[in-house]
Amino acid sequence: MIDTANFTPGLSLLGGILIGSASALFILANGRIAGISGIVGGLLRPRAGDLIWRIAFLLGLILAPLLVFAFMPPVTVRIDAGTEILIIAGLLVGVGTRYGAGCTSGHGVCGLSRLSMRSLIATMAFMAAGMAAVFIMRHLLA
Repeated sequence: MIDTANFTPGLSLLGGILIGSASALFILANGRIAGISGIVGGLLRPRAGDLIWRIAFLLGLILAPLLVFAFMPPVTVRIDAGTEILIIAGLLVGVGTRYGAGCTSGHGVCGLSRLSMRSLIATMAFMAAGMAAVFIMRHLLA
C-alpha cells in the first residue's frame, strides 16, 4: 500500500532524474555502466588505472547520505523483517546478481536505457522475484 500521507511524487521524480542523469554522465565520461555490482566486483581483480575511480564511486555512495543526514532532519527507518530474513535476502540478492550478470542499477537503470534485451529480461525477472517474495512473505508466511 502507498502511504499517501508521506507519498512524495515530486521528490521521487527528482530522485529518478538525478539517478538517470548521473548514470548518463557516468557512461559518457567513463564509457562504463554505473552498475554497483560491476564496480564492486572490479575491486576484487582491478586492472591498471581502474582502482581510483571505483573507490571514488563507492566513497560517493557512502558519503552522500552522510552529507544529507548532516543537513536534513533524521529519517525514521522501519524494517518489518528479522535479522535471519535480512541475511537470507541479502545472500539471495548476491547470488541473483551473479547469475543475472548485474544488479538492479546496472540492468534496470543503465541497461534498459540502452535498450538491452538482456537487461529487459533481467529486470523482468528480478521484478517478478520481488513480487513473488512479497506475496509469499505477506500472504503465505504471515
